[in-house]
Amino acid sequence: MPLIVSTGHASLTGPRPRNEDFVGMAVPEGEELPVKGVLAAIADGVSGNGGGREAAEYTVRGLLTDYYAAPDTWEPALAIDRVMNAINRWVLAQGQSNPEWRGMATTLTALVLRGRRYILAHAGDTRCYLLRGGRLTQLTVDHVREQPGMQHVLTRGIGIDARLHLDFSDGELQTGDQFLLLSDGVWETLREAGLLESLKFSRAPQALASALAETALARGSHDNCSALVLRVDSLPQPGASDLNTDSRSLPALDKLKAGQGIDGYTVLNVLAESRATLLYTVRDDASGQTLVLKALHPGFARDPAEREAFAREEWLARRLLSRHFPQYVPLAAGRRTYLYFVMTWHRGQTWQQMLDAGRHFSVPEVAREGVQLLKGLAVLHRLSVLHRDIKPANVHIDQGGDLRILDFGVATSGASEDAAARAGTPSFLAPELFAGGKPGVATDLYAVAVTLYHLLTRKYPYGEIEPFQNPRFGEPAPASAQRRDTPMWLDHVLARGVARDPKQRFETAEEFILALERGELAPLAAPRATPLAERDPLLFWRTIAIIALIVNLLLLLLLLAR
Repeated sequence: MPLIVSTGHASLTGPRPRNEDFVGMAVPEGEELPVKGVLAAIADGVSGNGGGREAAEYTVRGLLTDYYAAPDTWEPALAIDRVMNAINRWVLAQGQSNPEWRGMATTLTALVLRGRRYILAHAGDTRCYLLRGGRLTQLTVDHVREQPGMQHVLTRGIGIDARLHLDFSDGELQTGDQFLLLSDGVWETLREAGLLESLKFSRAPQALASALAETALARGSHDNCSALVLRVDSLPQPGASDLNTDSRSLPALDKLKAGQGIDGYTVLNVLAESRATLLYTVRDDASGQTLVLKALHPGFARDPAEREAFAREEWLARRLLSRHFPQYVPLAAGRRTYLYFVMTWHRGQTWQQMLDAGRHFSVPEVAREGVQLLKGLAVLHRLSVLHRDIKPANVHIDQGGDLRILDFGVATSGASEDAAARAGTPSFLAPELFAGGKPGVATDLYAVAVTLYHLLTRKYPYGEIEPFQNPRFGEPAPASAQRRDTPMWLDHVLARGVARDPKQRFETAEEFILALERGELAPLAAPRATPLAERDPLLFWRTIAIIALIVNLLLLLLLLAR
C-alpha cells in the first residue's frame, strides 16, 4: 500500500490590509510519490518591509516547483537546501535592487512526507506541530530575538542573510499522525491549549485548517492567520522502496542461450556473468539494433533483497543521463514480461580485459584515462550517487576511446540506501570500511586511486585483499617501487589518493582531476608518513611497553653485576 495523506489549508487576511502569508502543497502520483514524497510549505512575509507577500509567495511557489525538478537521486534535505539557497539569493537581490521591496524577507517551514519518514526544514517563526496519540509536540524552534518595545525580530529567514541556514530534522511516521504548519497569527493566539481544544473534535484536515484560522481571528489575532494540516492515513510496508514495482511482480529469467528469443529480442551471446546478474548482447528484432540486456541470476529469483537491489540498479540507470555511462533504453508499455532491463551496447573492452590480454599502460595513458574516469565519477557525486565498486572490470573503453563506468549493482543514492557498508571488491575498499565506517565520496575516490595504481603496476598499494579478510593497513607501497618509470609527481598523486586516513585524500573528484592534469607542472608535496601512534595505537603502546621492560631488565642486570 502506498503513502496516503489527507490535507487541508486555510489562509485568512484578518485585520491586516493585506495577507502576507502564503501556503502551498503538492501531492504527486505514480513513481514520484515514493521518490519525492508529499511537500507542504508555509511562509509568513515580514510585515513592515515592502515585498513581504511577494517574498512569501515566491518562496513557496519556487520551492514546490524546483524541489520536484531537482534530481531524483538527491536526498530531500539536500534538494530543499540547494533550492532554498537559490531562492534566498533571488529574494536578497530583489530587496537590494527594487526600492518598493527593500528589506523583503519571509519565514519558511517546509515538510516532506516520504515513505515512512518525515523531513522538516525551517527558518523563522512559523511553526510545525505533530499530534500523535493525543500528544501535541512542537517540532520547530523559533528564530527570533526579543527587542524591548518592539515585537520579536527574526534572526533567520529567507532574504535576511547571504547564506541561508535552515534547521533540518526528521523522524519516523505513524499512521494517524497529524502535522500542523501554522503562521504566528494562529499559534501565538491559540497557544498549545487552544490548538489541543480544536484538535479534540477530530475534524477532517480541511475542516480543521479552517477552524484553526477562524478561531484564532475570533480570539483576537491581529495578524494574518494561516494553517496547513496533513494527516497520514496509510504507510507503505516496512522495507518496500517502491523504486520499481515490477521487481516484485515480474518473473526472473532462466539462463538464456544464443539464438533464444525474449520479448522481441534475440540473444546473441552471454556478455558477462557475476554472482547476482547476467549480461547478454541482444538484437532488437524490430530495429536491428544491438543492445545489452541485464537480468537477475536465476539463482536469486526468489531472494527479495537481490530483487530489490536489481530494481535499485534499474532505477539509477534510468536517471544517469551522461556519456560517461551506458544509457537506459525505455521499453514500450507491456513489452517486458520478465525481470530485466536494456541498455545501449558499445563495442570495446574493460580495463580488466585489457590487462588480462597483456596490455601495457603508459604513464600518460594512466593520467589521461584517470581524468576521464574522475569526470564520470564527478557526475555521479553531483547527483549524490556513490558507485562503491570502481575497479578495472567496471571501466569500459569503446572503439572511439570514450570511457564509460559500468555496473551500478551496489551503488547508492539519496533515494535508495543499502545497509551493507562493505559492498564492493575487497582490494579496492578503503581502510575505514573494514573498520565499520560508512561509504562516501572519499571511499569512491580511494577506489579510483587503487584502480589507477593497479593499471600502472598490476599490484595493489596495500597488497591484494581476499574476501572476508580483515586486513591491517600500514604504509602503502609507492607506485615507483613497483614500476620504476613512475614519475615522482604521479607517485605523490597516487599516494595521496590511497592514503589510509580519509582526511589526507582528495576531497572531491575535481581536486583529483586537477592534480592529474597539472602533473609535473605543479607537483604535490610528498605525503606525510603516518606515525605508528596514529596508524596502530595498540602496537605503538605495546612497543613502548616492551622497550621499557627491556630497559628495566638491563638496569636490573647492571645492579646485580655490582
